[in-house]
Amino acid sequence: MKKKSDLQLTPESFSHASKLRELMAKASHHAEAEQQVIAALPDSLAKGSRFVSCRDGELVIATDTAIKASQIRFRQHDIMAAVRTNELFRFVWKLKVKVQPLRFNERPVRKMTPLSNENARLLKEEAGHTKDEQLREVLEKLASHVRD
Repeated sequence: MKKKSDLQLTPESFSHASKLRELMAKASHHAEAEQQVIAALPDSLAKGSRFVSCRDGELVIATDTAIKASQIRFRQHDIMAAVRTNELFRFVWKLKVKVQPLRFNERPVRKMTPLSNENARLLKEEAGHTKDEQLREVLEKLASHVRD
């Protein structure tokens, strides 16, 4: 039986893999840049937004809704002024906002609404008049979900 490897991906563990080291360095650099850009956004717009890239003076931000994208565009001068205080983004002159909806939305929790006493009474009455056994059981089970 094979055992799970104790391989850990940390910057110290891949001294021989130069490509992996380079990718990890780029990822950490991107994460630092993203923290600084998101910190420049207003709190109401920071959630659901992320830093995409910054090339040739063009800062690209992605957000999950079109409403947030419009608000970021409306406040772009303030956001770019806040971002330019950082050494990495001192030459930013253009802000581009993309809308990228979330891939997976959490499903809302289904809320069961209990029946009123009157509706439960009507269901029990109808179950009493029904000849089909399975339908009668289902109607009686539904009638048991009464509000207290």
